Amino acid sequence: MNFKDELIKYAGIINTELEKVLIKDDVIEKKLNDSVEYSLMAGGKRLRPVLMMATYKLFKEDIDKVFPFAVSMEMIHNFSLIHDDLPGIDDDDFRHGKPTNHKAFGEATAILAGDSLLNRAYLNLGLELAKSDIDRDLKIRSFNELSNGVDRMIIGEYVDTEFEGQKISSDYLEYMHKNKTGALIKASIRIGAILAGASEEDLEKLSIYGENIGLAFQIKDDILDIVGDETILGKPVGNDVEKHKSTFVSKYGLEESQRILENVTKEAIDIIENYPNGEFLKELAIYIKDRKK
Repeated sequence: MNFKDELIKYAGIINTELEKVLIKDDVIEKKLNDSVEYSLMAGGKRLRPVLMMATYKLFKEDIDKVFPFAVSMEMIHNFSLIHDDLPGIDDDDFRHGKPTNHKAFGEATAILAGDSLLNRAYLNLGLELAKSDIDRDLKIRSFNELSNGVDRMIIGEYVDTEFEGQKISSDYLEYMHKNKTGALIKASIRIGAILAGASEEDLEKLSIYGENIGLAFQIKDDILDIVGDETILGKPVGNDVEKHKSTFVSKYGLEESQRILENVTKEAIDIIENYPNGEFLKELAIYIKDRKK
């Protein structure tokens, strides 16, 4: 199976699992549930759950053990996107080629839909942790990894909003990106490894891989905001410039940002090449670097 087919297969698995957590009942809060579904099933790359499953497969084959955490991670990611798009933060009008949640359902409902996704993610994991099985300790450790990732992501979002319009140091810029974008990516990889019972040495190596591809993902986002195709991206380009956001491109310029992107991607690939069955994760790092959206 080639990389694209495998990526589609992973995304299909997570889409099927996400469908199971949707609430479609005709209840008073139906608009809220519709708002949740609107964002959760809008498409997207499903990158975080894919990384979680692919990392688990470095060590074990029974990836269904990962599904509850993969579903919760994607719910949390979409919570962050809904809130990121709100007028009080980025005030974006489009995502995945459609109106953002607050444009489609109103600001109040969008805020509550994001809250609902975050809470349902934890409810979903609460059910998993309540099971009595031999993997419970690994699940508790993974739960803590996920919670820490959420905390770091919120910190990164804060730094982004707090310093908007200001010139910040290289250290602040990297700190912001490693947390805002990279924290959930790194957590996804660590959770996949932890659930598979990976050694501490492997966990450390894969954490560095995760940090690198998380940073690569954000640098590529910064580049695409300048040179991307709006019809492919599904949202306008130039937003970062218009809002005077601190990005790798605003700090280093387009050419240097591309060079940094190449370097961090190579560092990630160098790590994953030590794993005999790590070809998919190697190709995924390249995919992140070369993506158009």
